[in-house]
Amino acid sequence: MTVSTVTSPDGTRIAYERHGEGAPVLLVGGAMSTREAGVPLARELARLGMCGIAYDRRGRGDSGDTAPYAPEREAEDLVAVARAVSGGGEVPAFGMSSGGFVLLEAVRAGAPLSRIVLFEPPFTGAAGQPQPPGHLARLAELTARGESGEAIAYFMTEVVGLSPEAAEGARQSPGWEGLKKLAPTLVHDMTLMGDGTLPAADLARVKLPVLVLSSSASTPVLQEGARRTAEALPEGRFRSLPGGFHEVPVGDLAPVVRDFVTG
Repeated sequence: MTVSTVTSPDGTRIAYERHGEGAPVLLVGGAMSTREAGVPLARELARLGMCGIAYDRRGRGDSGDTAPYAPEREAEDLVAVARAVSGGGEVPAFGMSSGGFVLLEAVRAGAPLSRIVLFEPPFTGAAGQPQPPGHLARLAELTARGESGEAIAYFMTEVVGLSPEAAEGARQSPGWEGLKKLAPTLVHDMTLMGDGTLPAADLARVKLPVLVLSSSASTPVLQEGARRTAEALPEGRFRSLPGGFHEVPVGDLAPVVRDFVTG
């Protein structure tokens, strides 16, 4: 494993790490995660002969967070990492949850991407459950007041739809303090998500092969959102895999990603 950094156009330092020596696959994390969340998949891809590259989205881990935030800046971050690891060519990428929104934004920005895999991009509006107005303002208010724990709990229950008991369980877990450090990035993710409406016109302009994955044990909203995303993409495919809520074991996920991105 090698940790490197690249500088985004607005001067933000973005940290990434490589696992393996084969063809690169860029891994884009979802909400409430650093690049560490992508390491198991990166390692499994390395075991399959590829090079998994996990990076810290801005505001997370070892990456900076230059203000003001905008989805376009996240796209520029991804482009910077992609160019650094591609050797001047194109690179495939995997986007977990809201990381898929970053990937789609980067495609619109002309990122050097060849094929992309999206895992349950949370277009909840596509399944008839748009995000109510006010989430973004509430998260911004809580984080501005330094109420990081309340922001995390609010996101888990009101945005993701987990039970209060699940949020309380997270609060009691050893990883809670790490989650609290990521609270400001929830504003980033909520800005990306908006009300969860499927941007059909934008997706229709994506000219890359795209595989959209879902877990068989995820909520109907996430599964339907993934299916509708694939249908809106000119070269989109949908596939459901056995797994848990919003996750699939990396041992099952990695071969699917490898097979698709290698064409």
